[in-house]
Amino acid sequence: MDDKKEIAALYESMYRAMIAKDSATLARVMSDDFVLIHMMGMRQSKKQYIDAVLDGTLNYYSATTENLDIEVDGDEAVLTGRSRVTAAVFGGGRHTWPLQLRFRLRREADEWKFTESSASTY
Repeated sequence: MDDKKEIAALYESMYRAMIAKDSATLARVMSDDFVLIHMMGMRQSKKQYIDAVLDGTLNYYSATTENLDIEVDGDEAVLTGRSRVTAAVFGGGRHTWPLQLRFRLRREADEWKFTESSASTY
């Protein structure tokens, strides 16, 4: 599988894991130094993010990918994904958002891992 296809599959598996609250898959696709930067500027480490998914602070119900843009440069890559995401987060009600996630990735031991994600709407 070429790098772009592998990264696109990683993006899809990440969303499936978020919806299923699959901590093992989330831990596998994120580097140990992963950081999520929320729309409001809050930063969460890999552990904090996975804990928030598992404890219901972040509840994801569905995600429909609308567009993926992937740029690969050696062992680093940038993926910008646009998806319609239905979620209830931080105690708010269930809504569907046009969510854009801009990921940085790096190849670690022959596998692509997310290192940083920055969220916004589009």
